[in-house]
Amino acid sequence: MNARTVWISDIHLGFRDCKADYLLDFLDKIHCDTLYLVGDIVDLWSLQRRFCWPKKHYQVMLKFYELAARGVRVVYVPGNHDDPIRHFCGQLFGPIEIAHEHEYLTADGKRLLIMHGDAMDAYINHSWLTRVIGDHGYELLLFINRWSDRLRKLVGRPYFSLAGLIKSNIKGAKAAIETYEREAIGEAKRRGYDGVVCGHIHYPALREENGLRYANCGDWIENCTALVEDHQGVMRLLHHSDQIAWQELHSSQAA
Repeated sequence: MNARTVWISDIHLGFRDCKADYLLDFLDKIHCDTLYLVGDIVDLWSLQRRFCWPKKHYQVMLKFYELAARGVRVVYVPGNHDDPIRHFCGQLFGPIEIAHEHEYLTADGKRLLIMHGDAMDAYINHSWLTRVIGDHGYELLLFINRWSDRLRKLVGRPYFSLAGLIKSNIKGAKAAIETYEREAIGEAKRRGYDGVVCGHIHYPALREENGLRYANCGDWIENCTALVEDHQGVMRLLHHSDQIAWQELHSSQAA
């Protein structure tokens, strides 16, 4: 699949629930001019608690460097889980650009603010007790998601984010997501942009609101999603399973 630009975020390499194998499959099938890594690419928080760096995680990092070496512009906008990398903003990691945030001009002339989005999230300013309770609740969701995925594989079913479904039906979580989205759109408007592309909350979205575009890349722990812009300026939110289906459809038509 050919694209002008691809955005992915919240991969969390170094965290046991990272779906690195799905991401590698996605990156092998898509071709783009520019790739944005919109934060939390490496999970330094998780690595401090428990070192986890499987071969697939290493291969993802190599893939980014391989794409950059082939001429793809790769821009890394760090998040809160890879915050130390922000000290290198304005510099290069080999062929990869590091930026605190970025301005992007779409093919149809829209100016978009590219940021991870943790500055919009009041949750990170809560007390340590609130944060621990929140972390434990999220760990439980991922535990449920992990076993759901294993059972689905046993019966030959594709990946489905049960954690995402549960989270979207929790009243407090829905309110937090809505607040985050409202603040992100407001930040873009205050700064004169036509929209925002962000990540952070692991809740993929793509919509227009009052003439402003809100786009959230999602993640590669629960949802396995990416944002894609074609050469005409049309943006799509692509799910990994959708991308596989697209590939199979066009392969069969070509045959």
